[in-house]
Amino acid sequence: MTLKQKIKNLLKGLPNKVKIGRTYLGYERPVFIIAEIGINHNGNLSTAKKLIMEAKKSGANAVKFQKRNPEEILIKEWLEMPYNSPNAFAPTYGEHKKKLEFSAKQYKELKDYASKVGILFFASVWDFISADFMEKLEVDAYKIPSADLINLPLLKYVAKKDKPVLISTGMNTLEEIDEAVKTILRENYRLAIFHCVSLYPCEDEKVNLSFMNVIKNRYKPLPFGYSGHEMGYLPTLAAVSMGAHIIERHFTLDKTMRGSDHSASLEPKELKELIDEIKRIEKIQGEPKKIMFKELKPIREKLAKSIASKVKIKKGIVITADMVCVKGPGSGIKPALMRDLIGKVAQADIPKDKIIPLEALRWPRRWLI
Repeated sequence: MTLKQKIKNLLKGLPNKVKIGRTYLGYERPVFIIAEIGINHNGNLSTAKKLIMEAKKSGANAVKFQKRNPEEILIKEWLEMPYNSPNAFAPTYGEHKKKLEFSAKQYKELKDYASKVGILFFASVWDFISADFMEKLEVDAYKIPSADLINLPLLKYVAKKDKPVLISTGMNTLEEIDEAVKTILRENYRLAIFHCVSLYPCEDEKVNLSFMNVIKNRYKPLPFGYSGHEMGYLPTLAAVSMGAHIIERHFTLDKTMRGSDHSASLEPKELKELIDEIKRIEKIQGEPKKIMFKELKPIREKLAKSIASKVKIKKGIVITADMVCVKGPGSGIKPALMRDLIGKVAQADIPKDKIIPLEALRWPRRWLI
């Protein structure tokens, strides 16, 4: 059995939505919006709290942080490597990463604060210890970053925690995504998949939004979405119009702040504008059926066409094709019913250039007389 066939078997009978907290995301549900705070707090607790509040005020469903233990994910050489980036918060790469990590007490404070303001709270977990920590914090979901999608032992470990798992695919091949999906589904069916491109910022020609449709069709009925790193938000809106169930965008108080992710993030005003536009798109999309709104009726009657009399038709006369024509308004018999009218015997006089009355369809045919 091929890997693709194994995945299809695992997908059979799965629900088309996933519950995170008290909210469902997926098919026929409103777009679920995640404000990724990530490391944009710059290691400052008050900044993190302000970001949580601003995300809530903007209308996001959830905030997402990043949790990692540098010693668990990097070799000593990399931990001690000099870090001379203008975005550095410490002289070595390992110390820089540690500067952007909160303590257990601080994370508890942030989780409680998010609960207080009424927004879901979870994090990307980069190692086993971080996953265990988030479990103790009782988060509602786990995110696996693109960099760890090939880390199948971590995926399996997180999936077994029996909470929804969200995965990004920004730096992975289709085969690697298949392996990740299979690994998670064997332990946990509550999975959602993001299309993204791990470039900061991502140029329009590299967004490759069509791949989101590959994810949709390949892993249906799993919820799918878009994690964007573009400047502005046109690709994000395009993703929503293409059916994305989940949207994730990096979020900052100020794009000019020091740090690697700020420039490709949205500020509070922009996030609110994006969410407002997403809600507008949802209204525009409507329902997958033709709706004849009541406001259309007077417009249709004014502009549409009906069957009209071409000549004066006397009572008792058999209506023939040369006696009628098609004219407005559209308040009478539809032109499509012309055959049903021809051969009827007029039961009343019909003046020339008048709309044939609807009851004419119930008049007897000549052969019935």
